[in-house]
Amino acid sequence: MAHQDWIQLVQKQLKTEDITSILNKENLEDIHIHPYYSDNQKPVLPLPKIEESTQLVSRFSTEFDENIYAYFIDDAPLPTVKEKSIYVKNLNTLKNASFTDGNRYFSLIDVFQNEQGTENKETTINHEQFHTLQHLPLERKVCIDIALYQNAGASIIQQLAIALLKTQELISQFGKEILPTLIYKVGIGGQYFLEIAKIRALKILINTYSKELGLNEVPYIFAETSLRNKSIVDSENNLIRSTIELAAGMIAGADAVFTNNFNLQENTLLTQEISFKQQVVLAYESIINVFEDAAAGSYFVEEATQQFAEKAWDLFVQIEDEGGFLAQMKTGKLIQMVYTQALTEQKHIAEGKIKLIGVNIYPKLEATQTAESLYNDTMIQPIRWAEMFE
Repeated sequence: MAHQDWIQLVQKQLKTEDITSILNKENLEDIHIHPYYSDNQKPVLPLPKIEESTQLVSRFSTEFDENIYAYFIDDAPLPTVKEKSIYVKNLNTLKNASFTDGNRYFSLIDVFQNEQGTENKETTINHEQFHTLQHLPLERKVCIDIALYQNAGASIIQQLAIALLKTQELISQFGKEILPTLIYKVGIGGQYFLEIAKIRALKILINTYSKELGLNEVPYIFAETSLRNKSIVDSENNLIRSTIELAAGMIAGADAVFTNNFNLQENTLLTQEISFKQQVVLAYESIINVFEDAAAGSYFVEEATQQFAEKAWDLFVQIEDEGGFLAQMKTGKLIQMVYTQALTEQKHIAEGKIKLIGVNIYPKLEATQTAESLYNDTMIQPIRWAEMFE
């Protein structure tokens, strides 16, 4: 159907010539979402991923099924397992580890210190940590964590720009040779199609950045479910939200996905197992973890991907021209940027513009604090929307 024919049909059905005000939806991501797509302006090329199939990552427990092939380790010792992929967040765990042949090891350690702005300390790069990680037998040695910023309320464009900014800081200090050793940790929010577009845009941006250095790299992406839209009082809806987030990560072509515990009040082996088995159901019932780029060719997702990539690159260049990531963290400008976005988002929750079932609708809980009281404009703070009602 031609675009003009579609417009006339909708005008007739809605009984108004002004369909734009009805169909256009407000969003906080600074992109224009069209109600109708009839053509792609740019050629559609599938965006590759590194893993053949998305890794389904579970917290390690000796109680879990031995057929789990990928584990997340926080502060526990490395398990005695064989032919597994192991993602480790704690440096001491890695320093004291006995690495086993046949296993694959990945670091989820971000070497940027004091990103949250606590104790009035500057954000810096921990060179000792960096060099320690470089000498360990890891497939991916240093993590670029942007999940922190997603959980703190940064927009998608801001998250993507920060990924580039942190990458540039490391490359400028340690050389372009480290780019293939990086892993990007992404928080997946609840905006299903936009989160698919975010991960796809990250692939475009890092590949574009690498080509500026004479390389042709694809980022390794570790995607985890967000805590920002989760509630203490409604774990059942948390489960639904995290399932949608996992599906977005797999369809977008993340290399690994991990589910944070859906039950914020009760962290038990059972809740951990249920959290992980969301991935299993999605992977084995729908096989969405095996496709390289399942969303390729979707008019809306392709358009959102391009808008995110272009605007994130522009923001990256702007902040680089103003001194870069560390300089803008020192001045507080980057923190203020995230704070402004997060506060606007929280006010939308308070006003019901963003609906969170079981919190601000069905039922509508009474707020116990204001949006302003939740946030600090001198810190990057992971804050859940529901906190203002709890």
